[in-house]
Amino acid sequence: MKIVIPGGSGQVGTILARAFQRGGHEVVVIGRRPVAQPWRMISWDGASLGDWSKELDGCDAVINLAGRSVNCRYTAANRKAILDSRVRSTRVVGQAISDARRPPRVWLQASTATIYSHRFDAPNDDISGLIGGEERDAPDTWRFSIDVARAWERAFNESAVPSRKVALRSAMTMSPDRGGIFDTLLGLVRIGLGGSAGNGRQYVSWIHYSDFVEAIRWLIDHEEIDGPVNVAAPNPLPNAEFMRVLREAAGAPFGLPAARWMLEIGAAFMRTETELILKSRRVTPSRLLEHGFVFDFPIWRDAALDLSRRWKGVG
Repeated sequence: MKIVIPGGSGQVGTILARAFQRGGHEVVVIGRRPVAQPWRMISWDGASLGDWSKELDGCDAVINLAGRSVNCRYTAANRKAILDSRVRSTRVVGQAISDARRPPRVWLQASTATIYSHRFDAPNDDISGLIGGEERDAPDTWRFSIDVARAWERAFNESAVPSRKVALRSAMTMSPDRGGIFDTLLGLVRIGLGGSAGNGRQYVSWIHYSDFVEAIRWLIDHEEIDGPVNVAAPNPLPNAEFMRVLREAAGAPFGLPAARWMLEIGAAFMRTETELILKSRRVTPSRLLEHGFVFDFPIWRDAALDLSRRWKGVG
C-alpha cells in the first residue's frame, strides 16, 4: 500500500511510519518541518493546498495526525493555535481528497479520548459513551479540550469525500521511544516521583504502541468500520494503580505522591496543564472488540513490563 500521514513527524506518526515501511509499504509523511527519515518527507503549512496534495491521489490510506501539541499552558494564543491547527488541517485534507482523481480507500482522522466526560462510575465506549462538556465542576481548561475535540470531529464529519472515514479517539500511546509519554512517566518513577497524582482515583486510558499500530492496520483492512472508534486498551485503571504497576515494572521501591496543589505549581513551572493528569479518562474500545480485534497487551502490567524492557534497549 501507499500510506500518506499528514502531521506525521511526531512520536505517533513516527511509530506508524516505521511500522508500515518495515512492512514493505510506501510511506509519505507530510509535516511543517521535514527532517531526514528513511521514508519520504514532504512540507506543508497545514492549512492550504499545495504540491503535497498530489500524494493523496491514488494512495490507499490517509492517516491525518496534524495538530499542535496540547502539552502547553492554555493561553489565548495557544488555545487558538491548538484549535486552528486541528480544524484547518482536517478541512484541507478533506479538500485534497475531494479533488483527487483516485481518492484513497480510507481516511483515518486523529481525534482524542478526551472528548468523553470525566467520570468514575462507568467506562465511556464508542457506542454509548458520554461526550463531555456538561460537568458542572469541570475546570475551564477541561471544557476547552472537549470543545476542541468536538470542533475537530465536526470538521471531519463535514468533509464530504468518497473515502471511508474513521475518527480515531485515541488514548495515550505508550512506546519506549525517548521523549514520549512513557519515557516521561518512567523518568518520574526512576527518580522516586512516580506516586499517585491528586487523589489517584482518576482513570488512565492507554494503549501499547504495537497494539496501536495493529489497530490502524486492522481499521484500514476492515471496510465495514467507519465513524468514531476508541483506540485504547480495554482495561483502563485508576491513576494510583497505574503508577503502582509502573513502579513494579521498573523496579522502583517507592514513589512520592503529588497533591493537587503540587501538580498545579509543577504544571505552571513546566508550562503545561493539570488537565492532562487529573481528568478521568475511562475509555474502552467496544467497536474494536465487537468486530474481532485482539489486543496483544490488554493488561497494563504486561504492557508496562514489556515497555520497560524495550526502553532499556532503546537507550
